[in-house]
Amino acid sequence: MFKKQSIFLSLILSVIAFKGFSQQSVPLSLKMKNVGFTFNLNAQGTPVYQISYGKNEAVKSSVLGFKLDQGISLAENFKLLKADSVTVDETWKPVWGEVAQIRNHYKQLTVHLVQQGQKSILLDIVFRIFEDGLGFRYEFPVQENLKSFVVKEELTAFNMTGDHKTFWIPADFDSNEYKYTSSPLSAIDARKWGLISSGTIEGNIPDQSAVQTPLMMKAANGLYINIHEAALIDYPSMQLHVDKSTFGLSSSLVPDARGNKAYMRTPFHTPWRTVIVSDKATDILSSKMILNLNEPSKIENTSWIKPMKFMGVWWEMQVGRTSWNYTDQMETLHGEGKYVPNGRHAANTENVKHYIDFASKNGIEGLLVEGWNKGWEEWTDDKEEKFDFVTPYPDFDVKAVSDYAKAKNVKMIMHNETGGSATSYERQMDTAFRFMNRYGYGSLKTGYVSGIVPRGEHHDGQWMVNHYIRSIKKAADHHVMIDIHEPTRPTGLHRTYPNFMASEAGRGNEWNFFSDGNPPEHETILPFTRLIGGPMDYTPGIFKLRDYAPGVPERQMHSTLAKQLALYITMYSPLQMAADIPENYSAHMDAFRFIQDVAVDWDDTRIVEAEPGEYITIARKAKGKNEWFLGAITNGEKRETVVKLDFLDKNQIYTATIYADGKDAEWKTNPENYQIKTIKVTAKSVLKLMLAPGGGAAVHFRLLTNPKL
Repeated sequence: MFKKQSIFLSLILSVIAFKGFSQQSVPLSLKMKNVGFTFNLNAQGTPVYQISYGKNEAVKSSVLGFKLDQGISLAENFKLLKADSVTVDETWKPVWGEVAQIRNHYKQLTVHLVQQGQKSILLDIVFRIFEDGLGFRYEFPVQENLKSFVVKEELTAFNMTGDHKTFWIPADFDSNEYKYTSSPLSAIDARKWGLISSGTIEGNIPDQSAVQTPLMMKAANGLYINIHEAALIDYPSMQLHVDKSTFGLSSSLVPDARGNKAYMRTPFHTPWRTVIVSDKATDILSSKMILNLNEPSKIENTSWIKPMKFMGVWWEMQVGRTSWNYTDQMETLHGEGKYVPNGRHAANTENVKHYIDFASKNGIEGLLVEGWNKGWEEWTDDKEEKFDFVTPYPDFDVKAVSDYAKAKNVKMIMHNETGGSATSYERQMDTAFRFMNRYGYGSLKTGYVSGIVPRGEHHDGQWMVNHYIRSIKKAADHHVMIDIHEPTRPTGLHRTYPNFMASEAGRGNEWNFFSDGNPPEHETILPFTRLIGGPMDYTPGIFKLRDYAPGVPERQMHSTLAKQLALYITMYSPLQMAADIPENYSAHMDAFRFIQDVAVDWDDTRIVEAEPGEYITIARKAKGKNEWFLGAITNGEKRETVVKLDFLDKNQIYTATIYADGKDAEWKTNPENYQIKTIKVTAKSVLKLMLAPGGGAAVHFRLLTNPKL
């Protein structure tokens, strides 16, 4: 349960009633440290806002509004009825996270507007200004002239001051798994990489000038600007259309099968639109604004929610050694109802026990098994009924595996791939979760590969947004933690539903096996983009970095082994996978020690240095321990990073075990070359870490209990 430590919760500082103001009303402004914000109604009665940082403009005057069904345009002719303001300063404790407690300090301005016309419509806009940015949302109060309605377009704009350097992926309605492009706003081409989702490029990426959020930008004057959203519930995902001539960004909501965006009934409020801004890149990564804009936990008893590391019967199938499906002869199955085994099925009882043995021996808490249940032979077909979530293949003994794992103190993780058929999964959810409870599965990974059923809906549309939340709530009802793959990108909802541990919603580590992989700068961009809204199940820890794909020798990890270790720190998740197979870890048990030791829950996090697309260094303090872990990664360039250890306790001596790139390490030609050494350090020490091209370094700091030894 989220426990608020009420340091100070201010009363309303002012309730300001503005009545009888003209459409050219006096601007309303708020400021928190360097961040300033102004609201106004322009000459047409259109709501507009502006954001500044210090003396610089961050977001130029930008319009707000909607187009609804029945020809209703909420874009002009508004009048200000009144405005309320409040200041809040409180501290709360997350169930798990990057820090032990979070300060939620903001000033809020609510403007109550009425659109003048034959049928007056009420619209409130709530702005919250923080020291690191602005969040705002629309609220539709109960009213006589607007009850049920359809959102056709949201007109929210974010007008930039110039042709900023931008880190972006295409606005695909059904996938976030694209490589990031770094370019000026004016050079954005959403169809640059073709289409990787199911469907057609015209249907899934209809706007060639649209990008996904979180969108990361850097202005010529040094400002870092990140645009995203918070608390996405009962509404479609927000993407952004880019006007390449004016550098203006505008909200572009993901449509449903009919082309509509959202179906609403008053009272209703949208998700928060968020703008994080700073002149330091490190501030973007340390921001907790999106979490603060989400509601506190709706789960009262959270004692069963536990971060953990896990392994998986997974990577061997990704690289083609074995298969998810049990048979290759579907004609026999359909003709006689009998399975003819292909001899390559990975999720068999004996193989799973082999993984359990390794995990148990090496202190890895959990094990995920994919491909255990019937349906994998036709899982990507365009049909509705694909999987049975309680019936195993003939070679997988659910009870025997569960009993064996329990005896070995390993927690089994359930896998429910839907193949995109959300309707079928919803019909089977209750049965599936009762099955998990029966056999002791406390964690679940779901998946939505392929096109969505109901047909015509999209992964990022309103219907699926609600489906994901239904699955999270159902999991909570059964005390099951959940990790969702192929969903919409997260928006901080893990504060409200802390059993929502992680999601994919981005281009994960397995893409280094697919196609041309992830370029070395990929992991230096993801924390500024995909991870802004929540943890990512990136699946780090691959140790065999080349020659793992039979028949495709050119495929390899765009990473050194030391960087794979560093990702456990720089790519935050409370659910971290040791993604490789046991045999590949057995060959490097000295390096595997870091995966055994690294924490997954934290009391403190320090962003030491960061620059999107170039480098990131992060230090984290383990929950309840005086131990720190540090991860440093670079792009394709060799780099020396100098780290002051002033985050360590003063007047204490620590041992620092350093897992670093070897002298001749390089991601392409010599990726598995690493070195390990242990030295003594204090808070006054400075570490110099050499990072190879595509490389990194991981450090474990332990308090030295007897400095004389």
